[in-house]
Amino acid sequence: MITGASNGLGAEMARQVATQGAHTILTARRTEKLAELSTQIQADYGVISAYYKMDMTNFVEVEEVVQRIGDTKIDVLVNCAGFGIFEEAVTTDFVTVERMFDTNVLGLMRLTQLVLPSMLARKSGHIINIASQAGKIATPKSSAYAATKFAVLGYSNALRMEVSPVGIHVTTVNPGPIATSFFDIADKSGDYLNNVGFLVLKPEKVAAKIVGIMGKPKREINLPFLMNIISRMYQVMPRVIEFFGKGAFEKK
Repeated sequence: MITGASNGLGAEMARQVATQGAHTILTARRTEKLAELSTQIQADYGVISAYYKMDMTNFVEVEEVVQRIGDTKIDVLVNCAGFGIFEEAVTTDFVTVERMFDTNVLGLMRLTQLVLPSMLARKSGHIINIASQAGKIATPKSSAYAATKFAVLGYSNALRMEVSPVGIHVTTVNPGPIATSFFDIADKSGDYLNNVGFLVLKPEKVAAKIVGIMGKPKREINLPFLMNIISRMYQVMPRVIEFFGKGAFEKK
């Protein structure tokens, strides 16, 4: 089951797991794109691909979708739906902040809570939460977005300790910038991806990394390599990294 599957990383993961013979359950707000993807997957790979309209901010709808899925066994849940806005904390519209938390954090938590009981009963399953390098190092103009991803990491780390004893894996994926439509909303200037250049990841590469660890007890995936090194250094000497990284952090 993949949320936010209508395009970008979510859609690419759906295609790649289907090549391995996995059946897919796809959710997103835009059903027209989901329908196209589902049809394509079934035609190209001969697997079952169901899809459901699901707005992660609508917790009643989240519950209804899980009820409609019913007894279908969900081996892997990928919480991929999310969005961000690059704007200074003082000027970020608070309604947007609330919607960001509802989508990136609370919707993720509610869906996970609804899917977990059947995994616990089977004593198997894998929860994969798409977080961000922004959850490791907060930078200017990403206060609300970074806060949501810090929350996802905290939730995932606690959840992992709760469910790993019964054989359920929890993985967080912490990518840097990915060349997807995410930045159509996040970056009003349209310059960010060009500014960060070689750090930009291809969705196909990130999806392949995620699909490759499904069913395995992998704690985290951190991409790209350079950002992972910097985030590790940040844990030890945050002031130094903030001082020397000031120019890079302010490319938004």
